[in-house]
Amino acid sequence: AGYQKIAALPIAERVEKMRDPVVRAEILDSAPDLSALPGPVGMVVNGWGRMFPLGDPVEYEPAADQSLKAIAKREGRDPVEVAYDLLLERNGKGVIYLPLLGYTDGDLEAVREMMLHPQSVFSLSDGGAHCGLICDASVPTYLMTHWARDRKRGEKIPLELLVQQQTQHTAAFYGLEDRGVIAPGMKADVNVIDFEGLYIHPPEMVYDLPAEGRRLIQKVDGYEYTVKSGEIIFEKGVPTDARPGHLIRGPQAAPNA
Repeated sequence: AGYQKIAALPIAERVEKMRDPVVRAEILDSAPDLSALPGPVGMVVNGWGRMFPLGDPVEYEPAADQSLKAIAKREGRDPVEVAYDLLLERNGKGVIYLPLLGYTDGDLEAVREMMLHPQSVFSLSDGGAHCGLICDASVPTYLMTHWARDRKRGEKIPLELLVQQQTQHTAAFYGLEDRGVIAPGMKADVNVIDFEGLYIHPPEMVYDLPAEGRRLIQKVDGYEYTVKSGEIIFEKGVPTDARPGHLIRGPQAAPNA
C-alpha cells in the first residue's frame, strides 16, 4: 500500500520519494507477508540466498557470500531492506540478479559442461521477444568477456571455440552455408573487436517504444567495426548510413554450390 501512493510518479521523483526515511519505512512496513508462498514463486520472492547485486561491472557468477541473505546477515538487516536499497542504486536503476537455472551448485560449472558438449549451439541472443522482461542481446559479448577473459571461479573456455560457436557452428546449424567463415565467395560479415576493451554495462529499462512501452537494454563497449557484406554498418557502436543487409528465408546455399 505504501508504494502504491508513489507508483505513478516519474522515475526520478519516485526514487527521491523512496529515499525519504519516512516513505521507506512505510513501504517496508506495509509489505505483504509472502514467506509461505510455495514452489517456484516462493523461490523467486523469498530466495534471498540466490539473489545477488548485479553491480557495475556486472558479475554473473557471484559466490554465496555475495547474496542478499549473506549481506543482510553481515549487516544485521532484513533481506527486504537490502533489496530495497539495492534497487535504488544508480538513481533507481539497480538490478538484482536471481539465476533461475544452472546455478544449483552456486557456480556455472554445469553450464560450462553443457556449453562444451559437441551438440550444443548457443549465442543466438534475443530477437526481441518479451523485451520488457528479458534482454539476451548481450549474450554474444558475455560469452567472450566472462567465459574467455574474466572468469575467476573455474576454468575458462578458449576464445577460438567461442568465436567458432557463434559464427561457423551457428550458421551451419541453420543451413546458412554462405556465411560463418572468412573465405573467398562467402559473405563478408565481420566484427572487429577490441577484446581487452569489451565491457558490458548493467541492464537498464528504457521507455522508447510506442505508447511509452518498455524494453530492457544492455549496452556494450569494444566493438570497433561491424562489417556486413563488406560495408561498415557500425563504427564504435554508432550506426553508419550503410544498409547492405536484406531479408533471407530458409537455408542459404554455399557460393560455389
